[in-house]
Amino acid sequence: MSDLFGTESWWVVIVKAVLIFVVLVVYTLFNIWFERRVVAKMQHRVGPNVHGPFGLLQSLADGVKLALKEDIIPTAADKVVYVLAPIIATIPAFMAWAVIPFGPEVKIPFTDTVTPLQLTDLPVGVIYVLAVTSIGIYGIVLAGWSSGSTYALLGGMRSSAQMISYEIAMGLTFVSVFLYAGSMSTAAIVEAQEGMWFFIPLFPAFVIYVIAMVGETNRAPFDLPEAEGELVGGFHTEYSSLKFALFFLAEYVNMVTVSALATTLFLGGWRAPYPIAFWDGANEGYWPVLWFLGKTLAFIFLFIWLRGTLPRMRYDQFMKFGWKWLIPAALAWTVLVMIVRKVQSDLTLDRQTLLIVAACVAVVLLLVSLIPESKKADEVEDEVEFDAFAGGFPVPPMPGRQTSTDRTDQTETTATSTTSREE
Repeated sequence: MSDLFGTESWWVVIVKAVLIFVVLVVYTLFNIWFERRVVAKMQHRVGPNVHGPFGLLQSLADGVKLALKEDIIPTAADKVVYVLAPIIATIPAFMAWAVIPFGPEVKIPFTDTVTPLQLTDLPVGVIYVLAVTSIGIYGIVLAGWSSGSTYALLGGMRSSAQMISYEIAMGLTFVSVFLYAGSMSTAAIVEAQEGMWFFIPLFPAFVIYVIAMVGETNRAPFDLPEAEGELVGGFHTEYSSLKFALFFLAEYVNMVTVSALATTLFLGGWRAPYPIAFWDGANEGYWPVLWFLGKTLAFIFLFIWLRGTLPRMRYDQFMKFGWKWLIPAALAWTVLVMIVRKVQSDLTLDRQTLLIVAACVAVVLLLVSLIPESKKADEVEDEVEFDAFAGGFPVPPMPGRQTSTDRTDQTETTATSTTSREE
């Protein structure tokens, strides 16, 4: 942690805070344009290309359009909570960037002031980011509840369950980073990756975090709270104008936040990638800001790639994957890292070798767990046939169960195919 934190002039702190806000807003406008262009290329379309060079001003035009639209508040809405919800969802997305390091200590142009490219740092900086981003879920839940709409309420409930589930797995991946770096400070974690980036020895934690961050930000294929095929638009169905724009802004800033946190924890933070790192001045001055933004843009591209490639999951599949696979895997990896740290301190063995062995063991256990279980003959015979109309109303079966109609259709299909082959 730099000794300058807490001793800087008030104007330096204000300038850095304003710059962070401006960078995030501009980055959001760029990411919206970037997503449209990339998805258009994937789908053999043109994408925005009219407003500004290469269509770069399209996002700004859309923002102005949203701000000038008529602001409608539903009659059944709780007006105070309805107005506060998008604000509650947006502010924490910006607050998380207070401890994200953009680069090393630099000299401010036209002055003799030296300052780190980071607003502040805390001994528990990563925990602060996790706590602040967790507050944003209140905005989504309150938006769904206060709208007075069934679809919005279901979207808010889905989002709360989804974010709680995947935050557990995300938090467990942080533990292995803390054990390996010996600190919870974001600046100290970046400093600890001077020799090797953590995604190499902690690769299982990196994979789990990437999956969890997609679920945490409600992005495809995990965009269940906004499933237009089921819930119209989810928690923001009844929102319009600037309030809807705030939810949109919060989503994209959260994407950049989790990408920046992944960069800080696993990809060396602002440190230059190979082979640029061989340049002596690569990690000095303002160049690290470019490496940092480039790494976050790579994660943004991953978000876009997933959206343009994978279909939306079913909600029960999504929750089952989080609770039955992702959380146990993250917990098992955390225990392995703890064992490695204990063995290393007692036997003075090489830490990297032990972690690589532990990663291989974790991968083997994961592959073994993916082997499907075979049902016994007596279990198949004892299965109770599901009656969809037992309660008077048609109810879909739980995953893995078949109705009598399904079995009849399968029998008829088999008989038809057999007859066709005989003819």
